[in-house]
Amino acid sequence: MTDFSSRRMMMVDTQVRPSDVTKFPIIDAMLTVERENFVPASQREAAYLGENLPLGGGRVLLEPRTLAKMLDSLAIGLDELVLDIGCTMGYSAAVIARMAEAVVAVEEDEALAAEAQEALSAAGADNAALHIGPLVEGAPRHGPYDVIIVQGGVEQLPEALMSQLKEGGRIACIFMEGALGEVRVGYKRAGHMSWRKEFNASAPILPGFEKEVAFQL
Repeated sequence: MTDFSSRRMMMVDTQVRPSDVTKFPIIDAMLTVERENFVPASQREAAYLGENLPLGGGRVLLEPRTLAKMLDSLAIGLDELVLDIGCTMGYSAAVIARMAEAVVAVEEDEALAAEAQEALSAAGADNAALHIGPLVEGAPRHGPYDVIIVQGGVEQLPEALMSQLKEGGRIACIFMEGALGEVRVGYKRAGHMSWRKEFNASAPILPGFEKEVAFQL
């Protein structure tokens, strides 16, 4: 029988801490949340690998390092409301739920959302709410949000998401250009976004987050 708890420890010791992520809430959450329960049964053995885990349909579970560094950059507080876009089977939401007051996780793939609902319930993440709907639309009914995190690549960020961010709030995304990407954190000040590059990472572009191609004759 696989010893997932030691794999969890190894993930933190070899992928998270060496990436300069040392904040206790992140380390504690990633040591506690059972990542193997948030992937398809056939992928459980691969749950702790240091790479994006394909979940089908062009969707992935972000590698532990990328998620940890995004959370580190966002510095989520215990009194904050977080919007988690593209939660797939709910792992990111379960981790964030241990760091924030509440998290609203958005997933548009109904099969993934059903798995997420089950896994989040089993993990006791009572402060995580699942919203099924288009990722580009977010979950305006529950907002505005202190923090937004996008679990996949983006070329263009939908205006609808930025409008759900509180004044003074922040958002983290993986901006992709070809095969290369970088995580940037955006800060909302006086209704405008200012962006700061944090680190390099890559992920498939989420549906609806592609650049609009200008029509040319």
